[in-house]
Amino acid sequence: MTRVLVVDDQPLFRAGLVALLNAAPDLTVVGEAADSAAACALARTARPDVILLDIRLPGLAALKTVAGSARVLVLTTFDLDEYVHEALRLGAAGFVLKESEPARLIAAITAVASGEMQFGPTVMRRLVAAYLRGGTAARGSDAGLEELTGREREVLRLVGTGLTNTAIAARLTVTEGTVKTHLNRVMTKLRLTSRAQAVVMAYESGLVVPRLAG
Repeated sequence: MTRVLVVDDQPLFRAGLVALLNAAPDLTVVGEAADSAAACALARTARPDVILLDIRLPGLAALKTVAGSARVLVLTTFDLDEYVHEALRLGAAGFVLKESEPARLIAAITAVASGEMQFGPTVMRRLVAAYLRGGTAARGSDAGLEELTGREREVLRLVGTGLTNTAIAARLTVTEGTVKTHLNRVMTKLRLTSRAQAVVMAYESGLVVPRLAG
């Protein structure tokens, strides 16, 4: 049973989420909060597996605190792209649109709980667009990539394109366990704490060159 903490400052919307998730098989809501402070407190006491968090909630930096105890899935309407980028930096495991179908939201929660990241095509396009607008420069050796082996750099690059471990294993013709080993080494060497931060690093280091989808 996946334990979910729901964090949103709109009472009616939050109540709807709680009812939806409690009605879903294998999901249970262990708490709800309207602000970041309450979310951090509940994350420590309720011990959720996934925190469903509104990206526009004040105190987004609280993500760094709660992300250490649970996987964070961010709810967004994409009003402000910079919030999405900041959430990635702070360790969010994925994003889901507030207008998504209920089945899509439930699937995203399940995937995040199992260790996957949730970046749909729309999310990835907007992240890439934000990087292009911001003129992100490759940092190369400044990012610490010189410490990585060739295969570790390739795994980081593929992670940055949004591929799952299963897809990366198929691409490199290795086992999924081998991919996990390489990724763990990458994260240790680069002092990363989440797969989301690995995605950011792949872009900032220049391993992934952002191109807008046609």
